[in-house]
Amino acid sequence: MAYSSTGPKAMKVSADDRIFYSTVTVFLVLFTASVLWPIIYIISASFSSATAVNAGRVILWPIGFTLDGYEAVFAYRKVPIGFRNSIFYTVAGTVFSVCLTLMAAYPLSRKNFQGRKFYTTLYVITMFFSGGLIPSYLLIVQLGLVNTIWAIIIPGSFSTYNMIITRTFFMSTIPGDLLDASQIDGCSDARYFFVILLPLSKAVIAVITLFYAVGNWNSWFPAMIYLRNPDLHPLQLVLREVLVLSQISMLGFEDLDVETLESMMNRAELLKFSLIVVSTIPIIVVYPFIQKYFVKGVMIGSLKG
Repeated sequence: MAYSSTGPKAMKVSADDRIFYSTVTVFLVLFTASVLWPIIYIISASFSSATAVNAGRVILWPIGFTLDGYEAVFAYRKVPIGFRNSIFYTVAGTVFSVCLTLMAAYPLSRKNFQGRKFYTTLYVITMFFSGGLIPSYLLIVQLGLVNTIWAIIIPGSFSTYNMIITRTFFMSTIPGDLLDASQIDGCSDARYFFVILLPLSKAVIAVITLFYAVGNWNSWFPAMIYLRNPDLHPLQLVLREVLVLSQISMLGFEDLDVETLESMMNRAELLKFSLIVVSTIPIIVVYPFIQKYFVKGVMIGSLKG
């Protein structure tokens, strides 16, 4: 028998346990490597020379360190415009979505709300059935939202899943006695919601904010369907054009001479890797600050409410 040195008392570790722990460790190392290697490769390629990238010589470390890729990214006219649009769609869409979710979850968390189960059932049905793409497009056309920013913010602004998470948090975490006490003191429902409930719900607000922000930042399909004006396109749609369609127009580069433009076109592969890094950085920077609430939000959704 072997003994573990962890804990106040030594614990016996059998041979089977050692084999199990070793197997799990090897699996986790291989899984982590499979996840990290593409990320490391993309970052390394974005800082490498175009010659090394085109020749496939980049594996883990940058070869011929250069910032030419990022120079090409920010010289490409569509990138700053798409970056600006994505930030606006993410911030405005997330704020709008969080407000809708909170306002829908609160009444459904009140046990004395008449028709609570009926309305909850209607919300849940939308998770499994929808009108489809064509009816949705026709609706947006009839509302006059095509080629406007509202076509990106409004249609996908509400998530039933996030509403259920928020409703369950209100029901399982906020004690009902708190509402009774506030009503005895003459507190209205609106004041209870804004002054008492919301300050106590920072965890779930952070969770759904993260969900909505990531979804809005990565969204490109609604923009492809509803937006015809390139000046309204988000960064992800620009990224799709570059990566999937390989559409890099020399007219998209500004304030560059012909020789430099030709050099940019020869660095198309380098531009792709640099653009991936630029489009990913904002979410990577924000995520660690909210990550601790992420697991909690998933556990909240697993409770019965």
